[in-house]
Amino acid sequence: MAASPARRRRTDESPAAAAPADASAEAVALDRVIHERMRLAILSTLASREAVTFAELKALTGATDGNVSVHARRLEEAGYLECRKSFAGRMPRTEYRISHAGRKALHAYLDHMEALIRQVREP
Repeated sequence: MAASPARRRRTDESPAAAAPADASAEAVALDRVIHERMRLAILSTLASREAVTFAELKALTGATDGNVSVHARRLEEAGYLECRKSFAGRMPRTEYRISHAGRKALHAYLDHMEALIRQVREP
């Protein structure tokens, strides 16, 4: 039996590509870490506030505990948010803040989306 071709593993990393020539190529160049719906919601929420607790982030995004935890961890690994854990009395308290790199990446993502929208809408 012949060996099957190796499958290329999908990653969330943004590709380092030159400026694409068309809208479809430009869409591929989007920052995959931010482009995921829940991560975009988390970063957008953090961008408009100084800090947000885990419970607040969960309520504001409408996500489950697991979703907030997994996606916040991915954003933290990318350097886009900072997580601080402490205790309020005997209760654990997790607080998130957008990092400088996260704010910069979010602005670049939004600029990219705006350019893509303009390109698609132009006749």
